[in-house]
Amino acid sequence: MYDVPRADAPERGCLVGFATPGNMLGERNVSMDELRALAATARVETVVEMICTRAGVTPAYFIGSGKAQELAALCQKHDLHLVIFDHDLSPVQTRNLEQLTGAKIIDRTGLILHIFAQRARTREGKLQVELAQLEYMLPRLTRLWTHLSRQYGGLGTRGPGETQLEVDRRRVQARIRNARIQLASVQRQRAQQRKRRQHSDIPVVALVGYTNAGKSTLLHTLTHAGVLIEDKLFATLDPTARQYRLPSGERFVFVDTVGFIRNLPHTLVEAFKATLEEVCQADVLLHIADATAPDLAAHIEAVHAVLRELGADDKPHILVLNKVDLLSHRARKDVQDAYPDAVCISAQYRYGFSDMFARLRAIVPGPRQHVHLRLPPHKSLILSRLYAHGKVMHAAYQDDAVLVEALVPDTMFDDVRKYRIKEPQP
Repeated sequence: MYDVPRADAPERGCLVGFATPGNMLGERNVSMDELRALAATARVETVVEMICTRAGVTPAYFIGSGKAQELAALCQKHDLHLVIFDHDLSPVQTRNLEQLTGAKIIDRTGLILHIFAQRARTREGKLQVELAQLEYMLPRLTRLWTHLSRQYGGLGTRGPGETQLEVDRRRVQARIRNARIQLASVQRQRAQQRKRRQHSDIPVVALVGYTNAGKSTLLHTLTHAGVLIEDKLFATLDPTARQYRLPSGERFVFVDTVGFIRNLPHTLVEAFKATLEEVCQADVLLHIADATAPDLAAHIEAVHAVLRELGADDKPHILVLNKVDLLSHRARKDVQDAYPDAVCISAQYRYGFSDMFARLRAIVPGPRQHVHLRLPPHKSLILSRLYAHGKVMHAAYQDDAVLVEALVPDTMFDDVRKYRIKEPQP
């Protein structure tokens, strides 16, 4: 939907930020830092920045008319044709600013959509991005065309006098319907995959967190998943599920999900429902947070806000503070004091993994019964299922049977009930 700059020629642009209390952390504008990182991810070279301190919003330009004139002068001085706002703009405000500055105006949601379009790789990811882009574009069609006054009638139209804008709007609406139908098919496929995972009784752990917190790094370190790892926002969009077996024999399915961000556009949350349903259906959430982030508390709250919107904020979860290897001893102690219930890890160097898995084992849902079994030799299938879906603590092979001590999930208990024996005497 948006023009993607050539890979060898980053587009030059101006960033417009706001020094409002919610954006400031001491003297640092953390929201502007994030916008700068988003622009870099979108391959935009920031030539100049403009910070606005006005809290009020004007209907015409969002910023005041004086600031709008100053922005136009900056674009002319530096020969810029792209301006990125760290806030959402209305279609009217966008059109007015484009007419005044002669530059393309992109708001925060438009920039995130642009990055998502660059990053989507699978059919599902592309569908979700397309749906979000179309819904974002629909109210903005008035500024995308110069021939809206043309009218015509005939077959395939709604009668004489229909404008080109109405035709374009109907085409976009038709594409939205088609994308939703295809995504519904994807949701059904994912539901079948989840059903198979639930039948296997292997706990599902969803990795959630702020973008660039290290979720994909953690998944790759655990399972060698081969997912893209970059020090950029929204490096990966498409969900990846991999199984991991602990040294103790217990198994987990880890699911990597799209990263969240402050003020994540609602259209993206809606469009990515097929992916984010993995969060809602998971047994446990691992909330991965970047311990080095200066506004760590805001990042954690932003993730909780999205989880609340998804209806998943009451799920069992563990806060995992990643990248602690980059902190000084004093800074690490401060973070641990601020979040005493969190687990501190380094996904890159496997530091803190034993504590993380101990916490996981402590809260994994689904009761398992501790039993002693005497399995006939021809019941090897039951034993293999115990290894796959339960926890075999000990197995002793005899001439006429296999003596097994295991933790058996409830879904398998009826299959092994008749083979139970009393605990052997030492």
